[in-house]
Amino acid sequence: MAPFHTPHLLVFTFGILGNIVSFFVYLAPLPTFNRIWRKKSTEGFHALPYLVALFSSALWLFYAFLKTNTFLLITINSFGCVIEFLYFLLFILFATNPIRIMTIRLFAVMNMGLFGLILLAIHFIPKPSNRVQVMGWICVTVSVSVFAAPLSILRQVIRTKSVEYMPFTLSFFLTLSAIMWFAYGVFLNDICVAIPNVVGFVLGLVQMVVYAIYRKGRMEEEKVGEEVKGRAVVAEVHPVKANGNDAQKDVMIIIKEEQLHETAISCDKSNINQSPL
Repeated sequence: MAPFHTPHLLVFTFGILGNIVSFFVYLAPLPTFNRIWRKKSTEGFHALPYLVALFSSALWLFYAFLKTNTFLLITINSFGCVIEFLYFLLFILFATNPIRIMTIRLFAVMNMGLFGLILLAIHFIPKPSNRVQVMGWICVTVSVSVFAAPLSILRQVIRTKSVEYMPFTLSFFLTLSAIMWFAYGVFLNDICVAIPNVVGFVLGLVQMVVYAIYRKGRMEEEKVGEEVKGRAVVAEVHPVKANGNDAQKDVMIIIKEEQLHETAISCDKSNINQSPL
């Protein structure tokens, strides 16, 4: 691939922008973990996206050290390793025992075992340029998994018709981050940085479209619920005189509609909370 003859200023500019946007990507789950902290429960949230993100940050950090002259990759991935590890600790603190054990096992296998194995294998490659190339393509593969990891929640969103467990901010900043790092990779002539961010941009758009579809459905459901509750309140504030069977039936229908609506919402939340990790 022929090198791009572009000013270093563009590389630096998109690297800085990538750092800023990626900083917000890493902070996007804060509302989720604030909720976990307040409720002392992980509810229906998944640990996999955070473990994969931690794994990816560690690999990119190692790649940046191997390649040298990639300070902006080092800064953001160092921050990523720290914040994702904190998310992991908070998750296992409030997870139920079976989920906690499963999450710790996954961390041990992927973030310790597999990561250590990769470092060992790279060490035995004699030529430094080959080490960088092999490590770069490993990072490409894992980065695609990072962008695809939140898609595991899409099945839950479609099944429950609720976007409660798929934060829009995370999808938005992932998409914006993909644009910045793609430009950085192109101007740096680093195909390993550029390629996964094309995938990240497409998958980020898919997540935002799904969010928009089911968020609209949720808002309509909440509107119907408010109307039903409003009718029930009117029936309580203005009781019908007991001189007609039809009026009494109308009040009973309103109350039954409210009860059915509350039962449907209760069942929906129960299904969400029982979702597997």
